Amino acid sequence: MISIWRIAAGRGQTTVRIGVLALQGDFSEHLAMVAELGWRGVPVKEAADLVGLDGLVLPGGESTAQCLLLEASGLRCPITEELRDGLPALGTCAGLIMLSRTVIGGREDQWSFGVLDVAVRRNGFGRQVRSFEANLVVEGLVEVMRAVFIRAPVITEVGDKVEVLASVPYRFPDGTQVQVPVVVAEGSLVASSFHPELAGDPRLHELAFGRSVGRSIADIVSTLDEREERYVGSFQMGDDQTQEGRSG
Repeated sequence: MISIWRIAAGRGQTTVRIGVLALQGDFSEHLAMVAELGWRGVPVKEAADLVGLDGLVLPGGESTAQCLLLEASGLRCPITEELRDGLPALGTCAGLIMLSRTVIGGREDQWSFGVLDVAVRRNGFGRQVRSFEANLVVEGLVEVMRAVFIRAPVITEVGDKVEVLASVPYRFPDGTQVQVPVVVAEGSLVASSFHPELAGDPRLHELAFGRSVGRSIADIVSTLDEREERYVGSFQMGDDQTQEGRSG
């Protein structure tokens, strides 16, 4: 079975190289997660930064602003090509929106890469005052993951080939309560509605990029076990974290 470590070595590298789109949003927190895993984080600001990557993180932030910046930087087409060619990617919050095939509630000029077969509604969990935290059971992780939802997108539809790795019960303003998918995977892509980087927990990153190069959940769990106790329950979210500007 091919692992991410063998792919990196096959490219003449000794370290996994994970790019993080660094135009807007929580890219610095994601770079810290990549470093925590012992990988090399590469801030992606132009097309040349995509060369030789083993994976790409699309961070949380403002999806509409990221659309404009991706076009202005000339990154829209190169990233589209890389994703369609199978570059492993993790999208969180706004990154989920950017990967999805259908965006509901966006501006007329908003676009997405359209490579993940889900439909999402921007700010579907509500505005800033409805930001919340939840303990999630994520397939492939032994212990729960603390998830931070800030103006988060809601996944409203999933395609037949999309795996739902975690869901959360949620009561919407109209009183309806349903189980909502919040971590999904399809092929080389993994995406979440929440911000794993704000909890300082890199396990979703490790799970995402391990899965995307052909390792099964069972293969990855053994490498995650030693991280479980360290990160579970270690994060407390204060009022200063719910700032305007963090959004899906």
